[in-house]
Amino acid sequence: MVKSAKAEDDVVEMEETKEIAFEPHCVDSTKPENLISYTNIEVDGNQLENISDYQPDGDIQFNVGEDYTDVDGIVTFRGNSFRDNPTHGYANMTNYKLNGLWSADTGSLASGDTVWTGSGWTGQPLLMKWPKEVKAHMNMTEKAKADDDLVEVIYACMDGNVYFLDLKTGEKTRDPLYLGYTFKGAGALDPRGYPIMYVGAGYNSDEGTARVFVVNLIDCSVMYTFGDNDEFSLRGSLSFFDGSALVDEETDTLIYPGENGILYLIKLNTSYDKETGSLSINPGKIVKWRYYGTRSSTESFWLGMEDSAAVYKGYVFMADNGGNLMCLNLNTLELVWVQDTLDDSNSTPVLEIENGHLYLYVSTSFRLGWRSNDSATIPIWKIDAETGEIIWHTDYECYTDDGVSGGVQSTIACGKNSLSDYIYVTVSKTSDNASGVLACLKKSDGSKAWEDSSSYAWSSPVCVYNEDGTGKVLYCNSTGDVRLLDGKTGELNDTLSISDGVIEASPAVYDNMAVVGTRDCKIWGIELQ
Repeated sequence: MVKSAKAEDDVVEMEETKEIAFEPHCVDSTKPENLISYTNIEVDGNQLENISDYQPDGDIQFNVGEDYTDVDGIVTFRGNSFRDNPTHGYANMTNYKLNGLWSADTGSLASGDTVWTGSGWTGQPLLMKWPKEVKAHMNMTEKAKADDDLVEVIYACMDGNVYFLDLKTGEKTRDPLYLGYTFKGAGALDPRGYPIMYVGAGYNSDEGTARVFVVNLIDCSVMYTFGDNDEFSLRGSLSFFDGSALVDEETDTLIYPGENGILYLIKLNTSYDKETGSLSINPGKIVKWRYYGTRSSTESFWLGMEDSAAVYKGYVFMADNGGNLMCLNLNTLELVWVQDTLDDSNSTPVLEIENGHLYLYVSTSFRLGWRSNDSATIPIWKIDAETGEIIWHTDYECYTDDGVSGGVQSTIACGKNSLSDYIYVTVSKTSDNASGVLACLKKSDGSKAWEDSSSYAWSSPVCVYNEDGTGKVLYCNSTGDVRLLDGKTGELNDTLSISDGVIEASPAVYDNMAVVGTRDCKIWGIELQ
């Protein structure tokens, strides 16, 4: 563990997050030109000569993460624009046990010589308690429409289907939507409560090149697609989308980074009438931003974002395949600062306000041959979100397999309530290629409070709380186990085996029900008792 002078003050008990003064800027060590060679902007098919020529139609300004949506559910990967809360409500556990309440079958999808099965990384489900007047127009079963307490599980899987299930029972609420592409990421629902799903394919299929789908959840029709074979991309025809979108309510703008190295800002022109169920979009201004790194090549340090973007005010934070953590002004499309994350970085940045200042937690992975052919250092960073400077880093030495990376593929969980002094991160392939740890680190200085050793995990940990603030940590590993631990002590409360194989996906939790998919073609509903 290494810390800077800025980390000397202890983290006090978390206050309710409020808006703060935030004026991001670079310092010498985080100047964008240190790591980024150039950037370009395209507006409605025309590339601008200069970045300074860009003129936005509206001012994108996000508040704190908890203000991203007020709907009754989980609408994006890790819950909101801070990427800090994949839960809704309170678990109110008494026995601290895990009960596999139901399971539902998924399937597989072949593409060439590759077969994709079940749920993959990041694979988080979306959960929504639709208002009665919205459900009335949906293509749900009559039973689902009549259930005023229904919470719908919406799960895009690698077999090309989006599944719709009852959170309580696992029963179908409607027929699966077959789109024919492998979906690795979570997708996203519209934070305004509009019945829209944004979901990107993670691989090409026999249907064609991967792309993003905008789906009308009234009748499960596809309203719009984009991103396939984009000529503005510097990665050729590659057009995978593992990240989970955000939508800015005020400007009606979809914000979607892609593995093709493009950040898309799309004016949706959404029209929705809750009374009649009429829903449409008419995409207008389409803005694309791209970059090229000083280390970028076709062999290593690739372009592209597989993580999900975090946003505060008018600034987006993204990590990329090429070892760049970037802070970009969404209203000028100028880079503010860039920090070196050393390697292929798939961990989504997590924002947190501590003592009136915005910080960012993130880590990286180990791509075989880029830095080493044996083992490599994997830092877990706390970063000043205003300047990109490193506050502290705690290092792990990790191994890797070609195609199954070690290090951190997961997204860090920031503790709240009774766990507000800690962060939690799954680190894979620590002692060898089969092992890993869940690390609990102190926010103040990065020191290790405790570790839980098991098989390695790509799945992101989830902090769950009782109404009195008592916190537990839930995570899934590569040998099919779901583990529940005390967030303060690391004591193992329970283990539930739900698969003979790998769990790559990350759970989402609604009250006392967790949902997660497995690679062996199951979706599980797990009761937190």
